[in-house]
Amino acid sequence: MDRFVHSVTLDTDKCVGCTNCIKHCPTQAIRVRDGKATIISERCIDCGECIRVCPHRAKKARHDSLDMLEKYRYTVALPAPSLYGQFRNLDDIDVILTGLTELGFDEVFEVARGAEIVSAATRQLLSEGKLKKPVISSACPAVVRLIQVRFPELCSHVMPLKSPMEVSAALARQRVMARTGLSPDDIGIFFLSPCPAKVTDAHAPIGMPRSQVDGVLAISDIYPALLGKMNRLERIEPLSHSGLIGVSWSFIGGEAAGTLEENHLSADGIQNVIHVLEDLEDEKFADLDFIELNACAGGCVGGVLTAENGYVARARIKNLRKYLPVSCNRSAEMGEVSSLCWSQPLQENPALRLAENVSDAMRLMQEAETIFEHLPKLDCGSCGAPSCRAMAEDVALGLAHESDCIFRMRERLHQAEEAKEEHK
Repeated sequence: MDRFVHSVTLDTDKCVGCTNCIKHCPTQAIRVRDGKATIISERCIDCGECIRVCPHRAKKARHDSLDMLEKYRYTVALPAPSLYGQFRNLDDIDVILTGLTELGFDEVFEVARGAEIVSAATRQLLSEGKLKKPVISSACPAVVRLIQVRFPELCSHVMPLKSPMEVSAALARQRVMARTGLSPDDIGIFFLSPCPAKVTDAHAPIGMPRSQVDGVLAISDIYPALLGKMNRLERIEPLSHSGLIGVSWSFIGGEAAGTLEENHLSADGIQNVIHVLEDLEDEKFADLDFIELNACAGGCVGGVLTAENGYVARARIKNLRKYLPVSCNRSAEMGEVSSLCWSQPLQENPALRLAENVSDAMRLMQEAETIFEHLPKLDCGSCGAPSCRAMAEDVALGLAHESDCIFRMRERLHQAEEAKEEHK
């Protein structure tokens, strides 16, 4: 499998080289060269920030379509709980779930059920006291990949649990196989995603050799068709089997509340997440037990593949969950908690290193520092790099020239003009 699989893509025809995206990328994975943006694959974490801020819609997320359902004899929809906040005047989750069966799925298995199972497993692991604290949630794949790239020393703090998406997919497949006698390859499991990071995670899962998810559909993509089906339902089926804990994973703070621990912290929005991780590196949160981090503002409801304003969606879900029991699922449904854990340890991604060899990296770092001292330190982005320091590193690596800096070029032109005047 390709080590760097991505859902975020760039449409060069729409890109005008405005440099807006390079300022918002949390891993400095974007450069503008020759008037067009380019994405450094090794650094990209598919958080979707570039999609969110691009005024020309040159960035987009690759995902599957409903046509893919035809490849399988039996299909299961895995709706993320953030889907529940996309519809107004809704007081029954079963309306959405029944609408999904009308859309063409043979069955629906809520990811909120997997979330409740993961919450129960988290509570057990925290109570055993064997994990390195504070424990960082592994639920947001963009945050986990951010830690791998930018905060590798914190990898040992990440909770080694599968995501609710993976837990739900595995449990759904097992149940369909047991009930129908179909082979695993006959069953198509489709996650309805609020963000591109989860699309990537289905194709290149963290902590596992392969995903149980066969396809990922964008919530925004299926929203119009699903809404049409929901408006024409003749009968609503009782399909929901999740409670308040699982549904609350859709917004920031929901996962942490599910741990039933008081000593926790929750942060959302990629820049806020970075600040928390920086403070965690400085050992400012040594007294915390659990940290929930979500790259999207507001949590999953704020993902770029949703159809509704994240804050509106969050308010709707908070109102909707009033009618729900606390929880309907336990980790025992998956067997031992160990079966919910990653099969592979979290590895750092050395994409920000200037070289793999330590001596070469030190040499390039010193060279970059010398170049940086000659740059204006304005971080204007006009050179196509997100900061003067990033520009210096690019020059040291031979990927850019000092003359790409408009201030350095202006200075050299001025010096050339002065030299001409002296020779007259």
